[in-house]
Amino acid sequence: MAAPSREREDAVPLQNRVDPFGAIRAAPARGLFTGNRGVIHDPATKTLLVRRWTTKAWIVCALDHPRGLKREPMGRNAPSGAAGWTELFFLDEVTALAAGHRPCFYCRRAAARAFGRCFAAASGMVATQGARAPAMDAILHRQRRAAGALAAPLSGGDIDALPGGAMIEADGVAWAVRRGRALPWSFAGYGAPQALPREGRLLTPPVTVAALRAGFAPVWHPSAS
Repeated sequence: MAAPSREREDAVPLQNRVDPFGAIRAAPARGLFTGNRGVIHDPATKTLLVRRWTTKAWIVCALDHPRGLKREPMGRNAPSGAAGWTELFFLDEVTALAAGHRPCFYCRRAAARAFGRCFAAASGMVATQGARAPAMDAILHRQRRAAGALAAPLSGGDIDALPGGAMIEADGVAWAVRRGRALPWSFAGYGAPQALPREGRLLTPPVTVAALRAGFAPVWHPSAS
């Protein structure tokens, strides 16, 4: 994927930052990763369309392209002069996974293969090289909060058993599980670790939680440390 160009510091933030619920917001902080859900913006106004995806392939991409290619966020980036895909941004991979995205096979091949292997092992798929992208996307889409999936309530015991990198909602706040503690999420980074909530709802798709439990190690924002 081509690396998006930097927005001017004094510019009004575009509505292209994704939170752990899968909603797309306007916020100054951009984060560690980009990605997309297809073409969902109007390049003339640099605003989102009503739809929030045009494909089930919701991916997480590297910010920097190996060949140094650049894109204008929410601009006309297709060779034809059309919109091209809509650049979205994530605080980190933990956030992107919670929103229902997966690593991109084009620009993050090693991470995508690792995720595919863990996904296959966790979901019982018969795959020597890991689950294929379309199969993962079909399962993930049924479990994405932003696509209408409902999350069952979690008890304290359920939350205690979650693997690192899973995210939950408690009292309207998104929390990331890390080393037996809960980190409050924001677009700017994570807050100080706190005790795990005793009730909540799962944000990360259950199949992704299973992949985390099977050994997939997502990239965390430095504030998590």
